[in-house]
Amino acid sequence: MAEAVREQYDLVIIGGGPAGLAAGIYGGRARLKTLILEKDNVGGRAYTTREIVNYPSVAETTGPALMEQMQAHAEKFGVEIRKEAVKSINVSGEAKLVKTRRHEYEAQAVIIATGTTARKLGIPGEEEFTGMGVAYCATCDAEFFQDQEVVVVGSGDQGIEEGLYICKFASKVTVVVIHDEGILDCNKVAQERAFAEPKMHFLWNSSLVDIYGGDNVEGVHVKNSKTGEVTDFPCQGVFFFCGMIPETKFLGDQVPQDERGWLHTGDDMDLGLGGVFAAGDVRQKYLRQVATAVSDGAAAATAAERYISEMNDFRTNVLESDTPTLLGFWNPEIPGSLDLLNQLREENERSAQPRKFMELDVTRKKSLAVKYQVNLTGEQPAMTVLVGGV
Repeated sequence: MAEAVREQYDLVIIGGGPAGLAAGIYGGRARLKTLILEKDNVGGRAYTTREIVNYPSVAETTGPALMEQMQAHAEKFGVEIRKEAVKSINVSGEAKLVKTRRHEYEAQAVIIATGTTARKLGIPGEEEFTGMGVAYCATCDAEFFQDQEVVVVGSGDQGIEEGLYICKFASKVTVVVIHDEGILDCNKVAQERAFAEPKMHFLWNSSLVDIYGGDNVEGVHVKNSKTGEVTDFPCQGVFFFCGMIPETKFLGDQVPQDERGWLHTGDDMDLGLGGVFAAGDVRQKYLRQVATAVSDGAAAATAAERYISEMNDFRTNVLESDTPTLLGFWNPEIPGSLDLLNQLREENERSAQPRKFMELDVTRKKSLAVKYQVNLTGEQPAMTVLVGGV
């Protein structure tokens, strides 16, 4: 097998959904050599959303239309977009390495914006009939069920809104709901639309037992949680909208994750690894929407640009200099920290051999504080002496 080709970029963004595209726009505008890697359609899951009515200033549009506009916007600023799946990353060094099947990309900073994938329930028949009546994307597959009966599993925003879209094609859409009659997990507007849609029906206090069929889905068995009765429900399609799981398996042990695989960041999207950021639905966050993904992407790229600029300046003025440099890390949020730092500076100036002195605010130079293992909340200034980068 031929050796992978290694290419260099300032910023590599893994994931081309709204968060990744927004990050690309900000990275491109900052004159960073920026690459977006997306394994599927540019636009991610948003691309498969038929109707978007809550993106500010755009009263109504489709997922493909909005994502294509974002892609064009990013490319306008010189962002390169490639359709490649990332297999692994190595972010342990100053240069970050991102590997796909055929290429290796080296970058000063990386933004992880890989989003989520549909959660599977693992019930009998689900895997067997995937692509043969079982589906997870209404925009992708609803048209294949023209004038047929379909079952939807999931009563949250995604399940009800996607179910309403399926109603445009199917003759009947039945939602399996675990709650008592009249209780859905979706927003009020979607609920009102669902109850007013003549094609949409509900099986309350119910859960899916299994899916059966021959070459394709022919029906499901549904269990009532109150009576214990199992009902045979003929249908030709089953759509699952039961939540999402983060696309983080490829990260291995390179990036800390919680027990469910979500990535945790601060407001600056920093993962605390020095030049590694996360944005969009892959983060543990309160709301996952196109608008919040775009916000994340903007913050991540801005933080990445500042990190790159900071590291480049530091490399030139300190690491590549033969002049001994005294780094003074201080925290403006801690009373007295600056006073103590000033005392250390004065002592350095009075010494027989004063060194070059550089002040570093840990709230603004967090990446350097992390690099030199400085306690970001420490009450006393931290001092480090470097000579030729050592």
